Amino acid sequence: MTTSPRQTVEAFIAGFRLQDVDAALSTVSDDVQVTVYPLQLSDSGKPVIRGVLEDIVVSFPDLHLTVRNVLELGRVVVVEMKIEGTQAADYLGAINQEKHLDVDSAWRFTVTGDAITGIDVYWCQNQLYRRLAVKRTDHVTIV
Repeated sequence: MTTSPRQTVEAFIAGFRLQDVDAALSTVSDDVQVTVYPLQLSDSGKPVIRGVLEDIVVSFPDLHLTVRNVLELGRVVVVEMKIEGTQAADYLGAINQEKHLDVDSAWRFTVTGDAITGIDVYWCQNQLYRRLAVKRTDHVTIV
């Protein structure tokens, strides 16, 4: 049984929403191309996206995702979602101050067959740092 690209992406998001990284990754190709623009990360392979998701899930154990829009454009699915949670561990160099994070993000997925073969992620890094009370962005651990 084949699924639509949108269904594949929705399964990824469902796993991520439940903080089940393995379930999210079950929809991802082993050689997925991952680009997370705010982190200046561009690499391929499941371990890359696993690291991104695990960092979010560990740092924000009360993670809440709100999907605002899903656009399916052939093999490409674009998801606009808000990522929310209370910081419980250091994240991206920002020390844990138990601040509430809510950051808008856009995820662009490329789906081939029944697997996600490309993930591009966008969010405003300055918004993220402001929410986590980082006062200096030249040395994010100083608050």
